[in-house]
Amino acid sequence: MPTLADNEITRRQLLKTSGLLSLAGLAALSGAGTLVAGQALAADPAADVNILNVALGLEHEGIAAYQLGAESKLLQPKILKVAVKFQDDHKVHRDLLIDAIKKLGGAPVAAKTQAEYATSLKAASLKSQKDVLTLAARLELGAVNAYLGVIPSFADRALAKVSGRLAADETLHWTTLASVLGMPLPKAMFFGA
Repeated sequence: MPTLADNEITRRQLLKTSGLLSLAGLAALSGAGTLVAGQALAADPAADVNILNVALGLEHEGIAAYQLGAESKLLQPKILKVAVKFQDDHKVHRDLLIDAIKKLGGAPVAAKTQAEYATSLKAASLKSQKDVLTLAARLELGAVNAYLGVIPSFADRALAKVSGRLAADETLHWTTLASVLGMPLPKAMFFGA
């Protein structure tokens, strides 16, 4: 089974290539029909599977980050409860992506081990609740931008709506974390950047 390391694509690369995400991948994600704006869906589901697997890898990473935070014992009980809720949201996103990939005939990318995520996310450097929440906020902002990056490629508004809803979840997460961290309001628009 392929792993995220096999793809070696970063969030930035996902944003740069998000225009390549054809309607087939998100049609499967949303349960949309087989025609979009009178056109047959993309003929290359393998390309869609690759992009969806990158998104799936990012969801795996988010789930793991929240697990690291929960296991760190650094989060206050009320904050921990919210973090677990956000992790549950990422699990729903993961499951939607897995379903879409399978519908396209692809193999979903496997999650790394928790130890691998601990290393790549530098869990040893998490010394306070603020450190944990800062990591989560950084990952959430990356997810917001990834999901927003695909919206312009949709001819069918229903598919744009699906991506927008996922971006809205991530935006809610980021906004909540930013508020808890006492981050100032942004001086300029930066989502989708």
